Amino acid sequence: MPEKFLSHKVKKKETVFGITQKHNITETQLYQYNPLLKKVGLRRRMLLRIPVYSKVVEKVPEPPFELDQNTQAYIVKPKETKWRIAYNFQITIPELEFLNPEIKKGLKEGQEIRIPIMVSTTESETDDKVWDSNYNYYKVLPKEGYFRIEKKIGVTQKVLDSLNPNLSSMGLQAGIILRVPGEAKGELKIQDDLLVERLSLLDSLKESHEIELSLLLPFKANEIEYDSIEDTRRLLQSRNLHTLSTDFYSGVLLAADTLSHYGVFVRLNVFDTQNSISKVNEIVNTHDFSDTDAIIGPLIPSNFDYLSNHTKFRKIPKVAPLSTNPVALREAVYQSVASKSFLRKRMFEYLDKTLNREDNIVLVVDSLSRSVEKDLLKLFPKATILRPERSNYLIPDLVDSLLVDSLPNKVVLETQDFSLISSASSQMSAQQSELREVQLFTTYRGNAYENPNLSRKQLGDLKFTYVSDRLPLKLGEYNHFQKQYISTFGKPPNRTAIRAYDLTMDLILKKAYTGNLKRIERIGETDYQENRFLYKKQNKSFENIGYFLLQHNGFEIIELKK
Repeated sequence: MPEKFLSHKVKKKETVFGITQKHNITETQLYQYNPLLKKVGLRRRMLLRIPVYSKVVEKVPEPPFELDQNTQAYIVKPKETKWRIAYNFQITIPELEFLNPEIKKGLKEGQEIRIPIMVSTTESETDDKVWDSNYNYYKVLPKEGYFRIEKKIGVTQKVLDSLNPNLSSMGLQAGIILRVPGEAKGELKIQDDLLVERLSLLDSLKESHEIELSLLLPFKANEIEYDSIEDTRRLLQSRNLHTLSTDFYSGVLLAADTLSHYGVFVRLNVFDTQNSISKVNEIVNTHDFSDTDAIIGPLIPSNFDYLSNHTKFRKIPKVAPLSTNPVALREAVYQSVASKSFLRKRMFEYLDKTLNREDNIVLVVDSLSRSVEKDLLKLFPKATILRPERSNYLIPDLVDSLLVDSLPNKVVLETQDFSLISSASSQMSAQQSELREVQLFTTYRGNAYENPNLSRKQLGDLKFTYVSDRLPLKLGEYNHFQKQYISTFGKPPNRTAIRAYDLTMDLILKKAYTGNLKRIERIGETDYQENRFLYKKQNKSFENIGYFLLQHNGFEIIELKK
């Protein structure tokens, strides 16, 4: 028998399950002392008698017919997830799983599940709770309060309350889904609009590992005149295969040193390919690679293809580390650089989804990119063509005449020529005003955009948007990795060194985690300093399909939601 009774006034959007959880009673007990519930169902402002027991009563599973009285059938739609259903019907994920124990391992399209019959709301209130991709969503963890959530994703209680009106009545509960601003994510990653923790293989290490890695780089040490200090200094100050190799090697060394502090010991075998197939052949024939867990390199695709075709290396993982040019996808070949065609396809998808066909879409395409122009015109047949001059220069009066004040101007620039990139970005930026909005896009951002003479301010003014396989580190800030690199090598790491560090960390950690790189695709997307890795199996080879959708914003580069 109950020791006493409490009164509970039913609030907007409350469910029978939520009330029983709140008061630590079973549904049978709630119905026993509130017989009107069975007759009319749960109603807003209904006053319920809540039994209070001197000892905690162990909850027992409720019979199915009790649940059916307060739920209704719902058919799972394509690509729907548990969190979206929970959000749309304003319940927690644990509540949804309690009603449908069979979905704990996942949902299936077309599956029939049970959802609560909600207390009636107005149409406008119903609209507020429907999932909207313009926002991000966050699942509240056990014992999380407003302060911890603000520290985690940078959103205050005031903002949360305004975006989630039901919080005033329901309060923060473990498993509840919150709507948060689209730009809010903190250190979390966005997965299908839901903020989730990033996968950290480093934190997953539970035992020590020993891994043997072979590194083949074109140091071309035989060409360096060591008795001429001035010639050597001049050679190593210019950008060439010597400096490319030493920068890459420095990143590998720092990764190996970092991993050693976590119980992963790397035995590194380093070979100078001299950028010569005959030298690669000599290395192949004179060294034993039987204990090698993976080979990184050679850097040059033709040399890499020669090595990957050798029967001696058929089963050994061979990683193409740096070049965007394609390599032959043979057995156990890992193309670690997302291909140009893959990145361009992703950007086409983004433009197709994002650009309004009624906006003023202008295509600026050089003579080498006509095939891309043709594909763009299929997407945007009403687009205006702006032809550059032979010297890859845009005439200012022509630019001014083709941009308009009455509509947003969306300019797609297709070129790998620095002169045209510079001319287009400066002139489009000059066209920006309170009356004239201009945004710049490209379907492929090549190395020409790395030129330091290109104005980052102008690209920021234009909200320049593109896809890439790397997210550059923030300007003017040195994180732990950069400080460690400077302490070791006396200078900040460049793009090549960072790439080598990220690739080596990812490769070795995935080998330690899976035990076999053939299972690399089972591991989800991983991020490091600048680079992202997500391998997809192609027959017996693997391709990296990890990428970022990026936008210049002021002097920063930010990641957009895909």
